[in-house]
Amino acid sequence: MRRGALPKALLVCAVLVGMYTLSACQGAGRGEAAAVAAPAGAGPTRSGQGPVFLEAEECASRGRAAAAIEEVPCAGPAAAARVLARFNGPLAKGPRCPSATDYVLHITAVDGVSEEDSAPEGYACMRNLRPPHPGDPGMGGGPLTVVGDCVYTERRGVVKETACDGSPARPPEYLVTRTVRTRADCPPSTALYVQVGGGTPIGCARRLA
Repeated sequence: MRRGALPKALLVCAVLVGMYTLSACQGAGRGEAAAVAAPAGAGPTRSGQGPVFLEAEECASRGRAAAAIEEVPCAGPAAAARVLARFNGPLAKGPRCPSATDYVLHITAVDGVSEEDSAPEGYACMRNLRPPHPGDPGMGGGPLTVVGDCVYTERRGVVKETACDGSPARPPEYLVTRTVRTRADCPPSTALYVQVGGGTPIGCARRLA
């Protein structure tokens, strides 16, 4: 049965795109979330063409509040970001977002009076339509750690991502040069192993001079 058009804005939990904490070992998502509950009896509202709120290739506005996002036409003036991928279920147990993701939107479950007024919990992997792109390698602000990103040591066993150009208050100490399946696959120059998740969960990072 085809779902009916859902109402125009859905309350979501926006993962902030600031510094992300990663676990690391010396070589031989994370992030805060703004949580908002949907009002009782209020279904998610939308303005796109598909039956799913913010499905792949659809676009969203920024919203006046951090957790209020509207689905809008991608060619319209309010469009700020495009959905690269959309998954149901919690982020911690779901597929990894594409590497180009700038931020992740956590979509709260809505239990409506009918199927048309309901929506499951999920998340959308978002890419800004215009710069800046914090998810790009070396920018220091995306939800994923990818090849080309830089990190610094926050405390023993914990590193945080930072911009590679040295512009933040905390300068970079290590550069992720490769992601691999096991530590043994890292190159000899590796000074730090960073847990990055995905199919190649180990980031090989060399120390910057």
